[in-house]
Amino acid sequence: MNESEDGDWVKIYSTEYEYKILIIREILSDNSIKSYEINKKDSSYLFGYCELYVRGTDVIKAKLLIEKSEV
Repeated sequence: MNESEDGDWVKIYSTEYEYKILIIREILSDNSIKSYEINKKDSSYLFGYCELYVRGTDVIKAKLLIEKSEV
């Protein structure tokens, strides 16, 4: 089963900058929080957003880590 298909994932972050998603994913991984991203950027014109998802049970911890990281 794909991680996004089990229904227990919550969007916690959205940005137009892919590097921010990479930094946050690394921070979450260092704290044993699984995450995945969906890139909704248009490949031709480079506008749109990237979204970051974590399991529902990790939302509060993940948001606190993002807030502390000041990304």
